[in-house]
Amino acid sequence: MILCCGEALIDMIPNADGAFVPHAGGAIFNTSIGLGRQGVDVGLLSGVSNDLFGQILDDALAASKVSTDHLIRSDRPTTLAFVKLVNGSASYAFYDENTAGRLLTPEDAPATLPDSVQALFFGGISLAVDPCAETYLDVLRRNAKGRLVMVDPNIRPQFIQNEVRYRTRLDQVLHLADVVKISDEDLDWIDTSDDDLATKAAKIIGMGPSLICVTLGAEGVQLFDASGLVATAKPTAVQVVDTVGAGDAFNAGFLTCLAKRNALTTAAIEAFDTETLQSILTFASAFATDTVTRAGSDPAWNFSV
Repeated sequence: MILCCGEALIDMIPNADGAFVPHAGGAIFNTSIGLGRQGVDVGLLSGVSNDLFGQILDDALAASKVSTDHLIRSDRPTTLAFVKLVNGSASYAFYDENTAGRLLTPEDAPATLPDSVQALFFGGISLAVDPCAETYLDVLRRNAKGRLVMVDPNIRPQFIQNEVRYRTRLDQVLHLADVVKISDEDLDWIDTSDDDLATKAAKIIGMGPSLICVTLGAEGVQLFDASGLVATAKPTAVQVVDTVGAGDAFNAGFLTCLAKRNALTTAAIEAFDTETLQSILTFASAFATDTVTRAGSDPAWNFSV
C-alpha cells in the first residue's frame, strides 16, 4: 500500500453562475484519489471531520477505492478552500482554524504503521501549519525506514506563519525523501540563490533524495538524479478548463508507475535506466495534462498513454 499523509478538505469551486459548489479536495487527498483510480492499493492518513463535509470526503474516497482505515476522525469542522479561477488558473482563500485536519497532534496518529504500507507520500499545506505539521513530521520520522518516501512541498506562503520553523521542518522532510516533486517557483522559494535550476536541483539531491522532478508549468517537467538531468517531458496541447489538481495528478501518475513496476523501494528507483525514467515521467506528465481538461481535480480512471 501507498499511504498518502496530509490534508483532505473541501474546495468551494464557482459554477457558471458564480455560486460555490463543494468538491472534495486537498493536495494529498487528490493524489490518493488519482492512485485509487489507477487500481493502486492506496490509503489516506488525515484528520477528517464527522460533519457533512467530512462525509463528502469519506464518500469520495470510497468511490475511488481509497482505504479510509487510517483516517483520524473528530467533531471539529472541515477545512474549506474557496477557489477563484482566472483564465483556468486557481487561487485560494482557506478557512482552516480549529479544523479536524489542522488540529491533529502526534498523540492522534499511529506510532507505527503496518508492514503492508510500502511507501509514504507527504506534502501540501499540512506541512505548513501547526500542530498537524509536526504530527506528519513525526509520522515520517517514525516510519520512513525501509519505505519509499515521496514529497511534494506545494508551498503556499500565505500559510507559513513562522518561516524559520517551516524551513527547518521542510529541510528535515527533504532529508528523509527518496523522490521529490517540486515546481520551479517552489524551488526558487527554498533556494533563493542566483544558481540555475540544475544546480538548485542538485542541491536537493545532495540532501538525500534519489530523484527530483521539477515542474515548469506549460514548459513541462525535468527529472534529475545524482548524475544530473536524465529525462524531460512537455505537455501536449489541450483545452485547459482549470489547473486544479494538476500537480497532484502528476504525483499520482509517478507513484502509479512505481507501484505497477513493483518499484516502491529506494534500491529499485536507483536501478532505473534512463529509458525507464523517461517512460515514468511521460506517463505522469500525460496524466496531469489530461486532468486539466476537466473542472476541479477529477483524475481519469485506468489512464494509459
